[in-house]
Amino acid sequence: MTRRELLCNTAFGTAALAAGGIGAYAQPASKPPNIIFILADDLGYADVSCYGRRDFTTPNIDHIATRGMRFLQGYANSAVCSATRLALITGRYQYRLRLGLEEPLSGNPEVGLPPEHPTLPSLLKRAGYGTSLIGKWHLGALPKFGPLKSGYDHFFGFRASAVDYFSHIKPLQRHDLWDQDVEIHQVGYLTDQLGARAVDAVNSYAKSGQPFLISLHFNAPHWPWEGPGDEAESTRVAGTALRDFDGGTQKTYQHMIEAMDAQIGRVLEALDASGLTENTIVIFTSDNGGERFADTWPFTGKKSDLLEGGLRIPMVIAWPARIAPGRTTDQVAISMDWLPTLLAAAGAAPDPGYPPDGMNLLPALTGNAAAVDRKLFWRYKGKWQRAARIGDYKFLKILDNTFLFNVVEDPLERANLKERHEDLYNRLAAEWQAWNTSMLPEIAESFTRSFTGDELADHYGSQKASPAPDPTIPLPPAAQSR
Repeated sequence: MTRRELLCNTAFGTAALAAGGIGAYAQPASKPPNIIFILADDLGYADVSCYGRRDFTTPNIDHIATRGMRFLQGYANSAVCSATRLALITGRYQYRLRLGLEEPLSGNPEVGLPPEHPTLPSLLKRAGYGTSLIGKWHLGALPKFGPLKSGYDHFFGFRASAVDYFSHIKPLQRHDLWDQDVEIHQVGYLTDQLGARAVDAVNSYAKSGQPFLISLHFNAPHWPWEGPGDEAESTRVAGTALRDFDGGTQKTYQHMIEAMDAQIGRVLEALDASGLTENTIVIFTSDNGGERFADTWPFTGKKSDLLEGGLRIPMVIAWPARIAPGRTTDQVAISMDWLPTLLAAAGAAPDPGYPPDGMNLLPALTGNAAAVDRKLFWRYKGKWQRAARIGDYKFLKILDNTFLFNVVEDPLERANLKERHEDLYNRLAAEWQAWNTSMLPEIAESFTRSFTGDELADHYGSQKASPAPDPTIPLPPAAQSR
């Protein structure tokens, strides 16, 4: 049986399971739900077994999907990290803030998430929630920016784009592990440490009775590629600024994902033991498409591409009190949808001065609502790449190559339909232009300039061994033949 057949059969089976019983799950919860938002880093669409990974399983992530809903058309707000994280925490297109234009971050201490900007944790905090970030921040450096300045009560993790899993050293050999705003040195594999802190947070909130948001943002499976037993690799990578050009294997990548899945299992067990599972929303997703070892089937492209493989991500949610188990949905969803969705679930509201660009997904999650057509837009590296998805169609521009794809019927983005459907292509391109005028202007930059420090390591870390970037972008086969 192929993976496509397996997923189709699963979809039919779970739809039958949910039929007729969804209404019972659409009733309001008696108290605000707890929220655990689990974010993987650079995880490919098919890197978990409930999305078709073939060579290993992720039983705990799969368990979230079994308890609730699996999105078949989930998108990241960006094909790279901090831009998606900015959209996630604000519920708005990242291009509305300077930080959203600066990926990869250049280490500029003046660029970050403004503390005065409303965020998911700050709005939930206003509604009485306790808020904790455990893991990766990557939205600006101290002293001007940080999770404690943007709505989180507690922070344990790292601030940069990546750290070594054992030494907790970030690019350029600087240590980067924090408890609140205090730098700490703690021995151990970081994935395990993040899981342990999340379990402690669940237990603490369970004792207090306060509703909570725990943002559990793993660095796995982001480079450097180190599994739980790879301390020797950590020592070797220590002298390479973490770029790890020759590191990693498929087996190492597997071990990293399995370690993350095991820690997710510990968190789910803590919820069960505390009696919190029924009224806790648990979400698992990724910040962008996968990188070197990732499985992005059935899509073309990876991280940093606006091809589907760079944007499509696993996205599952469980909330036993409100969401019927074992369902799938074709509703197109994107990272910035989670702010309005979770605020609505908590009985809270967005700040009227900062209306979300995302959509409230609760009708799709808790009832029989039909999928709503979306208009979603992306850009990356100024005029380097552009994309829009409107209905089933996608406008894509890479350098001077332009495309129109039906990404539902042609997920590999092979058949360029722009001449066959010229009017449709022109409409989508015009809608992208109209949307773009409502965002901050694109940063004009030379693609031959020198990249240094965190900026080079974050974007080209595992892809290029040369000190300067190669501006060439992988093109779909249709472009390669032109």
